Amino acid sequence: MRILFLFLACSFVLTSCAQNSNNTAAGSSQLKNDIAVGGTCEGCEAVFETPVSFENLNNTDTMPGFNERGPKLKISGVIYQRDGKTPASNVVLYVYQTDQEGNYSTRSGAKGWGLRHGYQRGWIRTGEDGTYAFYTVVPASYPNSNNPKHIHPVIKETGKTAYWIDEFVFDDDPLLPATEKKRDRPVGGSGLLKPVMKDGMLHATRNIILGLNVRQYQ
Repeated sequence: MRILFLFLACSFVLTSCAQNSNNTAAGSSQLKNDIAVGGTCEGCEAVFETPVSFENLNNTDTMPGFNERGPKLKISGVIYQRDGKTPASNVVLYVYQTDQEGNYSTRSGAKGWGLRHGYQRGWIRTGEDGTYAFYTVVPASYPNSNNPKHIHPVIKETGKTAYWIDEFVFDDDPLLPATEKKRDRPVGGSGLLKPVMKDGMLHATRNIILGLNVRQYQ
């Protein structure tokens, strides 16, 4: 009986190790054998908190707060490979933002990075044409601050650690400094959005170039 118990215990340990072999380490923004790029990226591990597996993500997502009050907004574009011309497939884009009070509010059952990033977040995975889109509402600036309104993006390429690119910011935001509108070395390409009203909704475009001005990019 003792031998049987030891055998079952060892089998359980081996099975657990096998199941976790491709998971992220605690506090990590990478999978096993990923090449480290982008430097320190606090919170980038949130990209792995997808409600479904990467393989089942779509190239379009709707943020949980889209049907709440606030200006409706569609952001779309193409994610390109480093040459800036070839569409990049199988790239995961994770985004999160404040609510209409400027807070990263949470909902019941929140866990992981959802406790800090709030419920206004989404995940997108590009197809062969590199296109992406997400529907949201225009975020609010932090309460009692001069911080411009923005949306945080994280990129996860196959074989590389997750990394930050420049935030999505708004050209018509009075809090946005002029220097932010003309950045010399935008990371991932310019994040400056110029929303246009169409069919009762704001539309904005941002194309992203993988690795552009990203530190240690290989």
